[in-house]
Formats: sequence, structure tokens, C-alpha cells
Amino acid sequence: MEIAAIQTHGLTRRFGALTAVEDVTLSVAPGQFFGFLGPNGAGKSTTIKMLTGLLEPTAGTIEILGQPFGAGALELKRQIGVVPEGMALLGRLTAPEYLHFVGRMYGLDRETTRQRTEELLEFMQLANESRKLVTDFSHGMQRKLAMAAAVIHGPKVLFLDEPFEGVDAIAAGMLKNMLQGMLNRGATIFLTTHVLEIVERLCSHVAIISKGRLVADGSLAELHAGVVSTLPDAAREQRLTLEEIFLSIVGAGGLEPAQELSWLA
Repeated sequence: MEIAAIQTHGLTRRFGALTAVEDVTLSVAPGQFFGFLGPNGAGKSTTIKMLTGLLEPTAGTIEILGQPFGAGALELKRQIGVVPEGMALLGRLTAPEYLHFVGRMYGLDRETTRQRTEELLEFMQLANESRKLVTDFSHGMQRKLAMAAAVIHGPKVLFLDEPFEGVDAIAAGMLKNMLQGMLNRGATIFLTTHVLEIVERLCSHVAIISKGRLVADGSLAELHAGVVSTLPDAAREQRLTLEEIFLSIVGAGGLEPAQELSWLA
């Protein structure tokens, strides 16, 4: 039996009386590009923070690469990469300084860190910005630097929280090619994003969370086959877009038309 790259059982996180994530059980196979979708406030970022050790679960278990994952799993953490929601960069360093710091923290030797830093800065088109402080980078430049830091150690599992936000089309295409190369080498990628077209183009499997609970989990083909169109005059065998599937599953398909703004109507 194949060992899952990411496995959760009953994953739950409460903040006082608020249950942000409730009883989430999912499995991500090695080599999958897995999309994790949900409306704002559904629990996506809370889930990814638990999966990367940034937040302790209230209940439930997490396994990464077949091993129990928790705050003390330092060797296991060296096998994952993370681009978190807020990026969490050290703004008073330059890009080379920051990547050197991250590489050494992951246990790379100095020469390997230096070589990979140079290659990543060139690849991310940041080599000409080597003397500028990270805090002076544009949002898109910071996003590319965060991606570089997440992959400098060659992770087996990569977690991405809105990785293409603020990145121009050319850079986004370059990053997608890099991610495809990682998949080809057997890495597993766990992606959260609000851009459904990115998920439909890149991901082979998708889970959808709504109000903290998992409401769908499967391949894109399975979701297409399992969701009946609620659109007016839709053909019986109509192939649904991911947006139509998403709205159908989270319940937005049956909502009344949104209220209009009087000065824009």
C-alpha cells in the first residue's frame, strides 16, 4: 500500500467558541498536485498552518511522508517547503542574505547554499536586486523570493498559500514550469488559491472546504462526474467548469441574486 505524502484524520482547530476547522480527514498521494479550495473564512489557511507546524491542532492527527507530524518533528520539517499566507520574510536583509539564512537553517552546507542562492536569484529574475533590502521589494518580488526560499532545500512536499498573488503573467508562467519540474521528480504540491482557473489548469486532485468542514474530495474528473448542473437551461450532460462545481458544492448556486449597489445599478 502506497504511503500518503499528506494524511490527516479528524483534524480540528478551535479558537475559543469558534471552530475554524472541524474533523477534516484527507489523503494526498505522493506526486500529486493537490488543490485546496474554499470561500474566504472557510478554514484554508488555518488548515495549511496546521499541516506545516505553524499552528497546533485542537484535535486530530497529521502524518507527512508516513510519519507523525508535530511541533517537534524537525527532521520531517526539513523535507517540506512552505510559502505562507503572509510570506514572513525578513525585510532588513537583502535577498542573497535571506536565502543564505534559509538554506543554512534547512541544514545545507555553505557551498551548496551559495550555489543554489545564485541559481534561484537568477531564475526568479532577482539577481539585479541583490543589494536592495527585501522590505523595498514589490509584492510580486517578495512573492518570488518566498517561493525561492521554499524550494532552496529541494523539499519532498511543498505547501503554497496563494503563491501567484501579485505575480505578473511572465513570472507566473515561469513558476508553474518550475512546479511541474518538481512534480516530475516526485514532489507533492499542496496549493490553496482563490483563482479557480489555476487549480483547473494545474491540479489533478481537489478538496473543497466550507465553514470548516470538508465537503468534496477527489480528482477533477470525479468532481465533474459527481456534480449535477443547477444552472438554468443547462444541458443534462453539460461539462461544468470548476467555478460551477465550486459554487454548486458550497451552496452558492441556489442563492438569490446579490443585492445591487444603488449608485452602480
